[in-house]
Formats: sequence, structure tokens, C-alpha cells
Amino acid sequence: MSPGAGSLRTVRDYAPPPASTAIWVLLASISMTFLALTSALIVRQGAALDWQHVTLPGILYFNTAVLIASSVTLTVGRRKVAASVGPLANTGAHPAFWLNVTLVLGLLFVAGQYVAWLQLRSEGLYLATNPNSSFFYLLTAMHALHVIGGLGGLARVIRKFNRSVLKKTTLDATARYWHFMDVLWIYLLWLLWAKI
Repeated sequence: MSPGAGSLRTVRDYAPPPASTAIWVLLASISMTFLALTSALIVRQGAALDWQHVTLPGILYFNTAVLIASSVTLTVGRRKVAASVGPLANTGAHPAFWLNVTLVLGLLFVAGQYVAWLQLRSEGLYLATNPNSSFFYLLTAMHALHVIGGLGGLARVIRKFNRSVLKKTTLDATARYWHFMDVLWIYLLWLLWAKI
């Protein structure tokens, strides 16, 4: 049976929403980038005579707690958004409240990363001081830039929700990205602790 002669259901049962496909492609490319940087760090450390251990700024652990908390508030926000739809909508706090808390926590994380860079600078460790400080700045700055991208996505979700035009797929894709940034940061913190 040709597609023109019958139902398209026989040809295509399911196609994922574009937002879902796009986010998985984006997460795969980000993963490959950070895996390449990890490989470069390990190879450079193995070949280095000038590798000096850097004590990680304590604020990085606070930043980790902030980022984990932001994932929790985003999960609560997603549930509140889902509960706000339908005739039995009863969400307590406005769903956008939790999304805004997530946004503020994300901004706090980025500000905390900047404080970590200032702490390293005060110790005389700059981007070009030694190879491991270079990797520290590179990995944390790249992650912070990706978090800033996620903040843009969260702001877009909040704006769409407030206008009552938010699609579930948009919220789901943004949440996947945000949770991925959380997991990626925990991996990077471990890598920095173990190798830098």
C-alpha cells in the first residue's frame, strides 16, 4: 500500500517532537566536547613535568549544592506546571515561582563560579600560569557558558508559561538540558578534584 493510498499511520507510527530530538543531539555534542577535553587533560597531565596541584576553591562545593537545589526546584516546577493544567488545577504556589527560583539558583551558580576564579587569581593562578590552572579555567568557563545557555532556556520557558503558550515538549527539553548540566558539573568537579 502506498502512503498516498491509505493512512499515514501505517508508514509512521511515531515521530519524536523536534524539541526532544534537538535536545538529545545537543547533549550528545556537549558530551563529546567535554570528553575530548577530559582526554586532553589526561594526556597533558601524563606528559607534563610542570603539572602543579591546585587546591580547589571551597566555593565550588557550595556551587554544587546550589546547582543540585536548582534541579530539585525545576522538578517541583515541572510538577506544578503539569498540575496547573485541567479542571482540577490546584498547585498551591504559582508554578512560575519554582521556575523563577531555579533561574535565580542558576544565576547564583554562575556568580559562584566567578568567585572561584577570583579566588584562584588572588592566589596568583591565572589561565596561563600552568597547564592544570589552564584546564581548570577552561572546563569551568565552558560549563558556565552552557549553564548561561540553560538560563536563557529557562527564561524562555517562564515567559511562555506566563503567556499561556508553553508546550510540554519545550519544558521537558529545557529540563533535560538543565539536569544534564547538573550531572556534567558533578563529573567535572570530580575530574578537577582528582586531576587538577
